[in-house]
Amino acid sequence: MKNSKSQQLRSSLAFEAARLMYEEGIQQYFTAKQVAAKRLLGRIYGKKVRHRPQDLPSNGEIKKALLHLVQQNEGNDHFYQLFAMRVIALEVMYELKTYTPCLIGSVSTGHVRKGSDIDLHLFTDSLEELEKTLIQKQWNYELNEVAIQKNGQIKLYTHVYLNSVFPIELSIYPTQEQRVVSRSSTDGNPIVRLKANALEKLLQIEHEIEWQRYLSDGVLRGYRK
Repeated sequence: MKNSKSQQLRSSLAFEAARLMYEEGIQQYFTAKQVAAKRLLGRIYGKKVRHRPQDLPSNGEIKKALLHLVQQNEGNDHFYQLFAMRVIALEVMYELKTYTPCLIGSVSTGHVRKGSDIDLHLFTDSLEELEKTLIQKQWNYELNEVAIQKNGQIKLYTHVYLNSVFPIELSIYPTQEQRVVSRSSTDGNPIVRLKANALEKLLQIEHEIEWQRYLSDGVLRGYRK
């Protein structure tokens, strides 16, 4: 009975955390589960109740609940949004092919939702050259430095934010890190990086009809921002 109650609590917290991410725009799983615990346990037991670490859902449990919400609320919109985001990602990757771009995140896995962005990894040892490229293409962008912990050390990486049909985030890495395998904060598995040719194959397989139509007339149909 105790295990059953614990699992029920984890499920409730996972759903609440997913709702917070979907409806209130919380981006990080850790933040979502902490806020969910504070709100849900506060409503049930009172404001001073403390949650146990083992009661908190994993990032994977929250992700599963989030996908259920997306499918329930967005239906076909989700499919067309995913197609549009993959096409735009591919176009940007071809434009920036000099920097060996790779697609990661929800657009590569298919787990997009409203508010999702396109996440690309770029590799270069000259940020100045990349900026020249962006300026030549007349793309609007912003730069920001992000601190990331790797192997027990804090490193600063430059992120570039592009203003497009969908928000695009370019994470800039030194060329020597192309072979470095990062792990997902959701499930601990290696992050899959899709190169342009792999993404194009994905479009051909998972969006065959839409992809052929797009190749014939260049029109992205069906999605709503």
